[in-house]
Amino acid sequence: MSAAIETKLLLKQPELLETRLKEIPAEPGVYFMRGNNDDILYIGKSKKLRSRIRSYFRDSQKLSDRIAMMVRQVSEIDFIVTDTEAEALALEANLIKQHQPYYNVLLKDDKKYPYVCVTWSEDYPRIFITRKRRAKNEKDRYYGPYVDTRLLRYTLHIIKRVFPLRQRRQPLFKDRPCLNYDMGRCPGVCQSLITPEDYKKIMQKVVMVFQGRTDELVNTLQAQMEQAVEKLNFEQAANLRDQIKALYGLNADQKVSLPDDTVSRDAIALAADDKHCCIQLFQIRAGRLVGRLGFFADAQSGTVGAILQRVLEEHYSTVEPIEIPAEVIVQHELPEGEMLTDWLSDRKGRKVSLVVPQRQTKAELIEMVERNANYELERTQRTSDRNTQALQDLTSILDLPEFPKRIEGYDISHVQGSNAVASQVVFVDGVPAKQHYRHYKIKNPTVTIGHSDDFASMAEVIRRRFRKYAATTSLAEIESNDDFPDLVMIDGGKGQLSAVVAVLQEMNLLERVKVVSLAKKREEIFLPGESIPLNTEAEQPGVQLLRRVRDEAHRFAVSFHRQQRLKNNRRSRLEEISGLGFHRQKQLLAHFHSIDYIREASVDKLTEVPGIGRSLAQEIYSYFHPN
Repeated sequence: MSAAIETKLLLKQPELLETRLKEIPAEPGVYFMRGNNDDILYIGKSKKLRSRIRSYFRDSQKLSDRIAMMVRQVSEIDFIVTDTEAEALALEANLIKQHQPYYNVLLKDDKKYPYVCVTWSEDYPRIFITRKRRAKNEKDRYYGPYVDTRLLRYTLHIIKRVFPLRQRRQPLFKDRPCLNYDMGRCPGVCQSLITPEDYKKIMQKVVMVFQGRTDELVNTLQAQMEQAVEKLNFEQAANLRDQIKALYGLNADQKVSLPDDTVSRDAIALAADDKHCCIQLFQIRAGRLVGRLGFFADAQSGTVGAILQRVLEEHYSTVEPIEIPAEVIVQHELPEGEMLTDWLSDRKGRKVSLVVPQRQTKAELIEMVERNANYELERTQRTSDRNTQALQDLTSILDLPEFPKRIEGYDISHVQGSNAVASQVVFVDGVPAKQHYRHYKIKNPTVTIGHSDDFASMAEVIRRRFRKYAATTSLAEIESNDDFPDLVMIDGGKGQLSAVVAVLQEMNLLERVKVVSLAKKREEIFLPGESIPLNTEAEQPGVQLLRRVRDEAHRFAVSFHRQQRLKNNRRSRLEEISGLGFHRQKQLLAHFHSIDYIREASVDKLTEVPGIGRSLAQEIYSYFHPN
């Protein structure tokens, strides 16, 4: 770190730090820790801002490694005063969601547990299971993450069978509904046979299942069934009866024994070791376990009470107020439990209680939740041990000085030279880090349809990947970059490896980049300059890790190649039509959904597309019907 940057840090300026701390009021509010570039490092809240912020800079205060690192980078402190602690908590949740500061990351999204997504942003919302919680639109809602994936899929299967819901993302036919409509499983969304308002009413009933409001939904359906019978609408009554029967079948055997089974409760507990922390949250409604959610956190991120508090804050900030239970049973005392209680009560509109049970039935419930968290921790430890064993074996095989923390894998994909692409996948600590994945379009002019050159393609990708390091002479400067790999694995044999070695030699990086290749046929590992492969077995842990990297690179390359090929197939023929630009091509495809439908369309149908006049429509029709 340069001297100019160090002088800006508050820890290096004790007098300025003390002045800043005295300016902070002893009131509730939210504070911002800012770095050298005015970027927000951390957002926190407190009922007494001055005391909380001062605690970060006391020598006697024991901070976690993550927070201690953050404090060393602080150059400025800002704050916003609020009237109440609950307001501070709500404001903090919104600001974290907006700015996403690096040091506020507590929960780890390793895509292990799935969510249910409902796309309320669409006129006809879809419902599906996903492992990526990325809200492209604020109206879309996510429920979960659910631990019991099998039960979740079964629940969604039952729901789609008894409720008429949209079954496809894109319509199967242009001018008529598919078989799902005839079977009563879809209300004819593709042909707008149901209004968006009526469809959303159906979806609102479905969502009640994932909100833990199944009993409330059953009561609503029973009332509707009785009304249908009174009106002699027996077909509708029979449909409602089937829906009620299916809902009774869900979670029928998951009764939890509690003294008052009329109260909605959540119970949360965790299990942790030196590195990992697994949290389980049981959702209990009317004495029945309706959901079991799972979260992961860094065990060094705080005390067990602080971790539980942050999990509850993040979870309840993303749910509807009606989903917040009347009682939350927690394993440990929370550091700011009173503030959390006020915030939850304010959101729900009625009192919410936090309980730390010491004995009897509620304590037994917490013990059950903790036992499940321990089982999850054991699974996480086994996975971590397997990765450690694989990294240790790979270090021994390749004679590396230390474990390869970051491994990059590369592969080429094409069909006889057409749409040639390459993939770069990254494994960190033996686990895929998909946020670092990259793909490349091959630009080599000699790689064309009918003429492929994997060696030249791989050389191009490696040159583009490492060219920013070519002018760097300091090894320490190179290794200080977080994205510099400890090991590069090439999918292929000696030919691909030789092409890569030649490029790295040209860039003076061969001594700094550890590179190997893995041949598919016999799972053989080749090193630069060696004519024979290493003496390894295909099933030993280190080789298996390289195989996982290779297979992931192949999958990622093939999927990108297919995407490019489909894109070209959809647009290549339209690009040959004179006067049809890119924007009008998009309008045509948005209207007709496929080239086949455009080919079958008459001139009059083509003119219905915005921007397509009579003469251009005739040009398009003549292109597809030259005779």
